[in-house]
Amino acid sequence: MIEFHPMTRNIGAEVTGVELREPLDAEQIQRIRDGLLEHLVLFFRDQEITDEQHVVFAKQFGTANLPPMDTSGSPVHVLDQTDPKGEGGDQWHSDNTFMTRPPMGSLLRAVLLPGVGGDTLWANMYLAYDSLAPWLQRLADELYAEHDLTMSVTKAIDKGHRIDLRELQEKNPPVVHPVVRVHPETGRKALYVNRSSVTRLIGLSRRENEALLPLLFDAVRDPQFQVRLKWRVGTLAFWDNRPTQHYAVADYTQRRKMHRVTVNCPDAVDDGVPKGVDGVTGHDAPAEAAAARYL
Repeated sequence: MIEFHPMTRNIGAEVTGVELREPLDAEQIQRIRDGLLEHLVLFFRDQEITDEQHVVFAKQFGTANLPPMDTSGSPVHVLDQTDPKGEGGDQWHSDNTFMTRPPMGSLLRAVLLPGVGGDTLWANMYLAYDSLAPWLQRLADELYAEHDLTMSVTKAIDKGHRIDLRELQEKNPPVVHPVVRVHPETGRKALYVNRSSVTRLIGLSRRENEALLPLLFDAVRDPQFQVRLKWRVGTLAFWDNRPTQHYAVADYTQRRKMHRVTVNCPDAVDDGVPKGVDGVTGHDAPAEAAAARYL
């Protein structure tokens, strides 16, 4: 029987009673989906699975979402690092929010680990929103943010990765999402801004952005909202990308190899477009003329 063992009061649970290399029945899939909605990130230990089994497990929860920076065409994205500092993972973020339809979830598996270090943290962005003063919540409810892949891709290029930035920018222009995302399955509000992708708040002047954006970004930093995982080879983490952010600690110099599959939610449950209060989307953002952008 599948059981969940909370790792903190607010986020994260270890899962027992399931072998991911075996096909799951409908009841098991629903049990895991319900656990994900409750705990936001699930940890499966000692899972000796192949890439093919990893993909099969992931696709039981949605369709594969291929990251724009990976041109291999494979749903398995390989993260193979020995010098990760400054590559982007060591900053609080949600995966690929610069997409019109960011992935619902990510499933990350440890294949090779350094002797020490390389932990990952996740944060509960429902609680980050709840932590804001009521007046700031009301303001955030009405705001929209621009998400752009340029910052994260530039970091990768600076670290020596060969990437055609202009081509990626042309294929993935900036998108606008609500600052507060309402989860389509739980109905709860989550703060939906991160330093990795958000460039500015729409309709606010530069000075207003400089004052407000850091305050919203930093709401993620409270340890009460977080869980920290010490990886073991064979551990698989499955998180809901909609109400969480994560941070890969860049404190190692030995090789760390991780395999990740990202998935979209079935359309019948969630079409993937982030929606705010009253169902608004980025298309409802105010015209730029509403404020002096560079004041």
